Amino acid sequence: MANLKSPLVLKMKDVVIVKPFKTTPSEVLLLSTIDSDPVLNIMCQTIYVYQANHDSSNGQLDPSHVIKEALSKALVYYYPLAGKIVTLDDGKLGINCNADGVPFLEATANCELSSLHYLEGVDVSTAQKFVFDHSPNSQDETSHLPLAFKVTKFLCGGFTIGMGLSHSICDGFGASQFFRALAELACGKSEPSVKPVWERERLMGTPLKEPLQFPIGETSRAFSPFWPTKEISHEYFSLNSKNIQRLKMELMKECDDMKESFTTVEALGAYVWRSRARALKLNSDGKTMLCLTVGMRRILDPPLPDGYYGNAFVGSSVVLTVTELDERPLSEVVKLIKESKKLPSNEYIRHSINMLETMRERNIRIEGTCASVVLTDWRQLSLLEEEDFGWKGSVNIVPVPWNMFGYVDLCLFLPPSNLDPSMKGGVRVFVSLPKVSMPKFKEEMEALKLMK
Repeated sequence: MANLKSPLVLKMKDVVIVKPFKTTPSEVLLLSTIDSDPVLNIMCQTIYVYQANHDSSNGQLDPSHVIKEALSKALVYYYPLAGKIVTLDDGKLGINCNADGVPFLEATANCELSSLHYLEGVDVSTAQKFVFDHSPNSQDETSHLPLAFKVTKFLCGGFTIGMGLSHSICDGFGASQFFRALAELACGKSEPSVKPVWERERLMGTPLKEPLQFPIGETSRAFSPFWPTKEISHEYFSLNSKNIQRLKMELMKECDDMKESFTTVEALGAYVWRSRARALKLNSDGKTMLCLTVGMRRILDPPLPDGYYGNAFVGSSVVLTVTELDERPLSEVVKLIKESKKLPSNEYIRHSINMLETMRERNIRIEGTCASVVLTDWRQLSLLEEEDFGWKGSVNIVPVPWNMFGYVDLCLFLPPSNLDPSMKGGVRVFVSLPKVSMPKFKEEMEALKLMK
């Protein structure tokens, strides 16, 4: 933001509605038990950043026009996204496939992308300007939309694509599959390389009769003196491959086994979990949980078909007291995380789905409390490498914070932007915390960077 000499101004055109360019089926489709989880009934906003590339195949074309045309074609295959999310008589969610279309907003900025550092480390209020408005004032009109777009063009010829996609319809894998299809059609392909598959009935649960058992009870979970609060800070922390390698080496020394191997998610996940607990000043005798999202597409028996784009993950968790997390050697915490990541069985997956169905039926909802952290790894989604709309791949991807678990219980591991070669193999950690606890978390992350 330091290079921006005048206030950022966006000139907006009128919203247009993009519809499928061919007739699509008119029907009401059921969402799965996982899709119908109230926690997921939110719009997830992500910004993809593209540099100007006048030598590329689409370099001289208007990106808004290209993307709009591609979206119209993509909606023939992903026609549920042109409908509306509805609540059915039994309280479950469905999609009314009525081809109403997708709102598409085009904007022009009064600056070059470089003056905003290609949105690297951008503050939330600025990032929100580049996505379709889902503020409370527009909630009545947009809360039932599965999909919305905003394309912003810059003076340099670069542009951003702000995509809002309902988490009730897609998980990260499904969203990347749709976005990849959109890019393929924009580049002239006649059809997506992976055809979408609905089949949400595969992940329908049956209510359990026995009492529910949660990893942490309401009376035993840790609490923070800083929560609840409306003052939330959202921050990115960039760690290069050397920072991560030093952390792994330190863990191997603790184990007295230089052959012990840890993944980045295991090592950095443990460090972030502990740092977060310290920053929040969680009570020492309370219980805290790290939950990793584990994909089930290939684990399920039989596996889900290629092209399935619904939510297809379960949680894998580790529970410790705050004292245990703070005082145990970090390598022991990492080993617990590693053990929890072992592929869940078919029975575990089915029980998890049945548990969600039971919670929905009994109107039990998980709220953010700071006692837990849900860690999601976006690095494996190829979000920067493959989404080429004819201007080459995006140089950055920026999630706009969404209110899942009150913001504070969610942590994302993101790929580094393609702007800094020294960050190759690194990770961007995105966290949301009560404002007063963020300085301590920053201190913990700086200590990691200084690790010898």
